[in-house]
Amino acid sequence: MATYNTLQDRIRVAKELLERVDKICSRQGREVEGRAKLCSKLRAELKFLQKVEAGKVVIKESHLQSTNLTHLKAIVESAENLENVVSVLHVFTYEGPDGQKQTLVVDVVANGGHTWVKAIGRKAEALHNIWQGRGQYGDKSVIRQAEDFLEASQQQPVQYSNPHIIFAFYNGVSSPMADKLKEMGISVRGDIVAVNTMIEAGEEEEEEEEEEEDDGEDKPGGVEENEFLVEEEDDAEDDDSDDTDLMHTRVDRDTIVASLAFPTEVKVDVCNRVNLDITTLITYVSSLSHGNCHFTFKEVVLTEQAAQERQEKVLPRLEEFMKGKELFACHSAVEDFRVILDTLGGPGEKSRAEELLARLKVVPDQPSERTNRLVTSSKVNRRSLMIFGTGDTLRAITMTANSGFVRAAANQGVRYSVFIHQPRALTEGKEWRAIPI
Repeated sequence: MATYNTLQDRIRVAKELLERVDKICSRQGREVEGRAKLCSKLRAELKFLQKVEAGKVVIKESHLQSTNLTHLKAIVESAENLENVVSVLHVFTYEGPDGQKQTLVVDVVANGGHTWVKAIGRKAEALHNIWQGRGQYGDKSVIRQAEDFLEASQQQPVQYSNPHIIFAFYNGVSSPMADKLKEMGISVRGDIVAVNTMIEAGEEEEEEEEEEEDDGEDKPGGVEENEFLVEEEDDAEDDDSDDTDLMHTRVDRDTIVASLAFPTEVKVDVCNRVNLDITTLITYVSSLSHGNCHFTFKEVVLTEQAAQERQEKVLPRLEEFMKGKELFACHSAVEDFRVILDTLGGPGEKSRAEELLARLKVVPDQPSERTNRLVTSSKVNRRSLMIFGTGDTLRAITMTANSGFVRAAANQGVRYSVFIHQPRALTEGKEWRAIPI
């Protein structure tokens, strides 16, 4: 009966989590990257549990306590507690201390990319034991994982600031571990529990049977704790732990020292420099952006842009982002913008262009070192390299409608700090032959 009740509870939780993921996307007002991956993992767990229910798989009750659901639930709860969630289960690539490429899974990326969250469902006792070198061979401590997060975050700046890292513990964390994480610059969320005085290793202990929840993500119903695995490494930590041959500590999860919620506000160093791409210069002065969008043009793309503008005005977004910031544009962007303006611009668009250019500081093309390493292609042309590369050198956020270049550069491992908006073309010279709506 106990096994049946546990099984039904797990099935209920899996179904509930699937519904909650959809609500997260609704609250964000957009699709969250990685949502499909998270839902796929939840459905795999649900399918496995339903097979157990149907008698197709026979497992012990302890295995029901060991499913991946604990970790997946922690991810969902983390996403629910943060604003502007960008993605879940996002894989970042970075260079390890040995120069080798490494990958890191960040459970929740929030606050527009400024916050990384690792959700941890394992119990405080297990985490503390691994840290003290008393885990199974290959277990990787949370402290070691924190080092990986710090290494990766330093190579993945968002608007030239390293992401803020939160480790969220859903089954507690020992006080010494929490202190160590804070020392490293990691924020801790969850219950911080006390540690009892040291016990002689020779004494026999009655260990409560540990139900190990999975913080990994592989086999449904399994305990593939792949986030705690390392290859060919001795994981005994030489931190501040005492000689475990003589004594060790025991976590007292009934004594909660502190209970920490997610930070209500994550302070971010705001980048005050903006670099304008040609697409932004054109969009800013376009007749479409200044109220003349009630037309059906002979050109399909212009008619589509007019419809988009009637639905959502682009200029207020641009002005809001540019407000109070130092504005730059590189030589290539301004020169090419002038050529396009002379060819296609109407009187009003040309007048607005002069006003805009007077607000900008025009700088020489100065592409960054990493930009020069990009391989040119149909999406990565010389002009874009000059514009985005100069913004990178200036440590400015590049405003652009050229999302194709941004994606192509990211595929080559170069992620730029950008503000992407919808494009608007120069249309004033074509209004005379358009059909008013």
